[in-house]
Amino acid sequence: MPRAGDIETTILALLERRAAGKTICPSEAARAVFGDVAFRTHMNEVRAVAFALADRGVVEITQRGVAVDGRTARGAIRLRAGSKARNANRRM
Repeated sequence: MPRAGDIETTILALLERRAAGKTICPSEAARAVFGDVAFRTHMNEVRAVAFALADRGVVEITQRGVAVDGRTARGAIRLRAGSKARNANRRM
């Protein structure tokens, strides 16, 4: 069973492949880690890891391109590399 570290690594790898300022949907990370069939049941885990990364400044949670608090946001969210993303990738 994948751990939070696997989810974090996947989120960071997906963001690194995107152009600067571009975003990913948390479901992209969930699909990459858990597969196309099971990903929905793990979305809360993926969001929790994303929120922890946001707390550290590694990612930003966005809605319509604006940074938001993912824990209180209603509706779809996206993830964008934060100011500390490069340092997080070096530690892995």
